[in-house]
Amino acid sequence: MAVFYRLQQKNDRKCRQTFGKWYARAVHMETVETNELAMMMQQNCTLKRSDIVAVISELVDTMTREMQNGKRIRLDGLGTFKIGLTSEGVSDPKDFRPERHVKGTHVLFYPETHVMRDGQRLRALLTGTKARELTVEKR
Repeated sequence: MAVFYRLQQKNDRKCRQTFGKWYARAVHMETVETNELAMMMQQNCTLKRSDIVAVISELVDTMTREMQNGKRIRLDGLGTFKIGLTSEGVSDPKDFRPERHVKGTHVLFYPETHVMRDGQRLRALLTGTKARELTVEKR
């Protein structure tokens, strides 16, 4: 299995160190929807697709509620999710007003990581991933 990439050149003139350099950007070939995942999962366990879809749906609702209440969610074998904020800086903490200075929210995900005795880090979802350039055949 491989994660495909295309090379993309940076064109932001504000940063001299990266301007004009080429970087790999992941290319996602398709999206696997909840029902498709449930169909695949039912092949590997005793639950039916409808049961799996119900559990995933409830998981999303529960995670949303708990993260919006300021909690982190850790799913064993997967990783940790939490809400992060994007905000403007202020010179004095007394001047900070969340309604004015908080510009947005986002979800942060940290894959579960195990450190081996040799110092190698094994990350959920990422360990063993290989990068492969996406090539388009010319006709």
